[in-house]
Amino acid sequence: MKTHIPLLLALVLAGCAAPAPKRYAWVTGLKPDKAEYYRQLHARPWPAVNRKIKECHIRNFSIHEREIEGKRYLFAYLEYTGKDFDADMKKMAADPETQRWWKETDPCQQPLPDAAAKGKIWSDTAEVYFLP
Repeated sequence: MKTHIPLLLALVLAGCAAPAPKRYAWVTGLKPDKAEYYRQLHARPWPAVNRKIKECHIRNFSIHEREIEGKRYLFAYLEYTGKDFDADMKKMAADPETQRWWKETDPCQQPLPDAAAKGKIWSDTAEVYFLP
């Protein structure tokens, strides 16, 4: 029986492991005349907005900037660890401080045509490769 204890313990712990987070990534444009302001906002993000992001089960959230052929783009990546992404996003969207933050950041962004057609700012991306 002693020899089976490590195996049983490993099986129990494996069953208790948290599910892998779901990864999301989006892209949008960045208006040249608003780029510096957007960078300044994100250099000092509002604590209440950061708390709400974490409360909505978002981890490893980052936004990257890139210039391509004279146009600026933003690429956002996050990992979602919750159970209901849509509900958590509605919760975030209902938060007054997050709404106030978006009133500052949204005018800086230039949606790509597919997102603009849907009244959105960020365009979805498709994951092509992942190495855990």
